[in-house]
Amino acid sequence: ERQLVESGGGSVQPGGSLTLSCATSGFDFDDYSIGWFRQAPGRDREEVSCISTRDDHVADSVKGRFTVSRDNAKNTVYLQMNNLKAEDTAVYYCNKLPPGSWGQGTQVTVAS
Repeated sequence: ERQLVESGGGSVQPGGSLTLSCATSGFDFDDYSIGWFRQAPGRDREEVSCISTRDDHVADSVKGRFTVSRDNAKNTVYLQMNNLKAEDTAVYYCNKLPPGSWGQGTQVTVAS
């Protein structure tokens, strides 16, 4: 059974940092790109970052603040989020690309 489980969310003040983890199982991790997505209340889900075994990218809205990485030995993808802003508040999800079914995600709240 394919699984991707997000963790690491929480509540932080503006300017704070969090590291999200996406633990995967049930598929050949090296064969897939993994994306991080987020969905804020009342808004569509948007892609935040994508990483394959060859390259990675992050959305313009988080460039310079977020960094994506993967540990192929642990079948895990990370999203390091620095200098968080209120507009980063959302539920964050990870998924294979193209996306399959969605998990529970992990809540990130940035507020004073």
